[in-house]
Amino acid sequence: MLFGASTPFAKLLLAQTEPLLLAALLYSGAAAALTLASPFARSATSLGDEANLRRADASALAAITLLGGIAGPLLMLAGLVRVSALAGSLLLNLEAPFTMVVAVALFREHLGLRATIGAVCVIVAATLLGYGPGELRGEFAGLILIAAACLCWSLDNNLSQRLSLRSPLAIARFKCAGAAACMLTVAWFRGTAVPDAIYVAAALIIGAASYGASLLLDMYALRMLGAAREAAYFATAPFFGAALALPVAGDLPSASDVAVAVIMGAGIALLLSERHGHEHTHETLEHEHLHLHDEHHRHAHQGPIVEPHSHLHRHPPMTHSHPHVSDLHHRHRHI
Repeated sequence: MLFGASTPFAKLLLAQTEPLLLAALLYSGAAAALTLASPFARSATSLGDEANLRRADASALAAITLLGGIAGPLLMLAGLVRVSALAGSLLLNLEAPFTMVVAVALFREHLGLRATIGAVCVIVAATLLGYGPGELRGEFAGLILIAAACLCWSLDNNLSQRLSLRSPLAIARFKCAGAAACMLTVAWFRGTAVPDAIYVAAALIIGAASYGASLLLDMYALRMLGAAREAAYFATAPFFGAALALPVAGDLPSASDVAVAVIMGAGIALLLSERHGHEHTHETLEHEHLHLHDEHHRHAHQGPIVEPHSHLHRHPPMTHSHPHVSDLHHRHRHI
């Protein structure tokens, strides 16, 4: 919802600045907000200390920043100038199916029939929502560039999911700061004109909520749901943007908009009602993350403990049955 809400406001700001500089300002606002929130993060919640980022995470952090914060936006911008606005809008919906394919094919996530149908409904609805009167045209190079941008974001989503047991706030802050630094540098070398201060302030505020808070919540979703299901839920963002456009831009919903909302609602209902449970075996696993001493975390401590807490711990092999999704504790084969 937060990310989708940025669309109508961003359209208003695009009248005053170039897309690259606007994206840089949005990410700058996100990075600033997440940095300011860091000292208050633990006191504002009932959570304990999250697992800190380590030197061993540097390569994954660099990859998600390069793919999601730098290569993706730049490829998208290069592609959008070679295709019509309609073609670009429809092509950007490739991110969700790409994320799902990568999650299932490369990272051992599982989507059952109900979840798959629900995800397809959401993606189809998002695509129909982006379709409207206009010329559907584009150079082949532009189509490839936008598809490549979506592939970069799909890899970013899956790699972020692998890191999601670390502090989501630290990861989100790193990604936003890296993306902002890159795009501000490119905008400076291009000599992009800076808009009036009021527009800069508006972009920073929108970025704080629609990119900063949104990305932080998304990191928690990746941790709890896995990348494939996260992608399906996140594909609802255009619907919230369209809904907000009603009061912001004065747009009125059409019959097709209502039909799209029904299809998307049905998809979300299928995802929410999914129940996946069976006997499965956990392999030996050693890692660090915030946890409670639940069924999956049976290890000894010396002295009193306060939960939840984070430390390096080992999961011994275990076979049991319970409802679950493809989080990082449940990557097992399905027949």
